[in-house]
Amino acid sequence: MTEFREIVLLGSTGSIGTQAIDIVKANPDRFRVVAIGAGGSNPALLAEQAIELGVEAVAVANATAAEAVQLRLFAAATKRGWTSGDARIPKLIAGPGAMNEIAAWDADTVLNGMTGSIGLGPTLAALKAGRTLALANKESLIAGGPLVREAAAPGQLVPVDSEHSALAQCLRSGTAERVAKLVVTASGGPFRGRTRDELGEVTLEQALAHPTWAMGPVVTINSATMVNKSLEVIEAHELFDIAYDDIEVVVHPQSVIHSMVEFVDGSTIAQASPPDMRLPIAHALAWPDRVPDAARPVDWSKAHDWHFEPLDETAFPAVALAKDAGRAGGVLPAIYNAANEEAVAAFRAGALPFLGIVDTIAAVLDQAPEFGRPESVADILEAETWARSSARRLGLDASER
Repeated sequence: MTEFREIVLLGSTGSIGTQAIDIVKANPDRFRVVAIGAGGSNPALLAEQAIELGVEAVAVANATAAEAVQLRLFAAATKRGWTSGDARIPKLIAGPGAMNEIAAWDADTVLNGMTGSIGLGPTLAALKAGRTLALANKESLIAGGPLVREAAAPGQLVPVDSEHSALAQCLRSGTAERVAKLVVTASGGPFRGRTRDELGEVTLEQALAHPTWAMGPVVTINSATMVNKSLEVIEAHELFDIAYDDIEVVVHPQSVIHSMVEFVDGSTIAQASPPDMRLPIAHALAWPDRVPDAARPVDWSKAHDWHFEPLDETAFPAVALAKDAGRAGGVLPAIYNAANEEAVAAFRAGALPFLGIVDTIAAVLDQAPEFGRPESVADILEAETWARSSARRLGLDASER
């Protein structure tokens, strides 16, 4: 008998959140959403989701968006029969602490699909409240790895990223001491095969044209620079406690093999499925169970050509840079991530060339002072504030050269 679970969705209006809602609606006998939260940039969608799902509470991180969300909630409820008792208006929680409050809401599982290191607070709140955490917010582990590891009980943290979901599934084939290597696959993004010199004139439009996945602009640009994959390497280390030297990135353009685990006897276990985030999302919500028909499988009646090639670390140095930051530990991964966020924003604004993104991250890491081991979210925020300021200054210098 499958277990029925009540779910809290953080980042409900984003790509992960909307796909999670599709899964919940397709499986009403297994899941119910009791609370949702989002930044507030799309109040109409947030309100429609809340009324359609019949949630108990809605969180909006941007307090200035609260009035718009409230008005939309009344409109959506009226449209669905609020006056006749067929719909109810949920509790609205607004402001900087709203997502933390909703993360601790009474539920079985919290899916954190937020983007950016602002997801760390809700991650810690969910873990402290004893919820199973389905984590799609990789920055929680990048920026706050030591804090998250301390807060998480065994089995409390379940990965949502397709690569880490694949690794978690493959790791069930053997004990930790039998693992030789984690192999994280990368599509290679839109610039696979290009040399560093050929990346000098990359435009924003080109960087946003991912050949496989439909993602938000920041994640898509991160994929183009391979920063996304570098963050996933840090995340894999934090999730599975595997040394950085034993985590390898391999380019696989078809994005069907989502990651692999090599064991000490020479066996390699791979997880394969067509690129579709509904599968890892559903698997995280039901973990360790599976949701039937969550996504289509590989069609084995057809011929397939799957290619693998090594990562060109000269053209794409982000992964090696992230491994160095991860080995150093402390707040350096948080500095790496914050510097990248600022550099990507500058690139999107036309103030920094494409190659300047990773070059700025490297320059910020080179100048990082000794912050020590983080003991609180405040320690991480202090390091991030320094990194963002430094990235803006160094990025400006790079753009003027």
